[in-house]
Amino acid sequence: MPPRALKKLRPEKPDPRLGELKLRAIDVAFERAGARTVADLGGVWAVDAGYSLYAVDRHGAERAVVCDDDFTEPVLERERRDDRVELVHGNFGAAEVAERVGEVDAVLLFDILLHQVDPDWDAILGIYAPRASCIVLAGPWWNGAETVRLLDLGRDEYLASVPLPDFHAPILDKLDEIDPKRGRPWRDVHDIWQWGITDADLRARMQELGFRLVHYENLGPWRGHERFDDAGYVFVSDR
Repeated sequence: MPPRALKKLRPEKPDPRLGELKLRAIDVAFERAGARTVADLGGVWAVDAGYSLYAVDRHGAERAVVCDDDFTEPVLERERRDDRVELVHGNFGAAEVAERVGEVDAVLLFDILLHQVDPDWDAILGIYAPRASCIVLAGPWWNGAETVRLLDLGRDEYLASVPLPDFHAPILDKLDEIDPKRGRPWRDVHDIWQWGITDADLRARMQELGFRLVHYENLGPWRGHERFDDAGYVFVSDR
């Protein structure tokens, strides 16, 4: 049976905070890859888990696991009244937290892979690849020649590469101090930008894990930052 065409019109206007690039990637996961359950990793900040809730409201997802270490009241309220929504508190890079997330059809990794250290971004993909048949990614992707730990660029190049330099600059002066909220050195917290991940290295890692690319969309510079592209991917397992 040929894959269903993506629906061009949505019955309700989604949350205006949600990006169309990411919504189209979710559409592909559900309408072409047949996803029925989803895990949204680190998806609370700024959108109140809006992408996983879109999967429930638009596509009828039967189970939506939202994994994060901070939950907002709108997310908590939705979980209280909707038994399809399950909240898992903790760092999704920890093995015990990944066990609580469990197996799902699709894993959403939106704007968060470049923040992951110990385990690094490629290890995160390795943790969740066996737990899903579809991995959906979107966000800023480094358009340099190779993947780089951004802190290794040095202070000036780091600040020239990342958004919100006024936020990041003070942190660069205390990288080896312990962040009391995260319990690890500032250089290893996910609150700051950590990686420039290239398209080539992402694709190579996913192929290594047994996934093939079924959807790709690139909108050009991410929010005007010439060093990053704004792109979305859907990978499907060949298992």
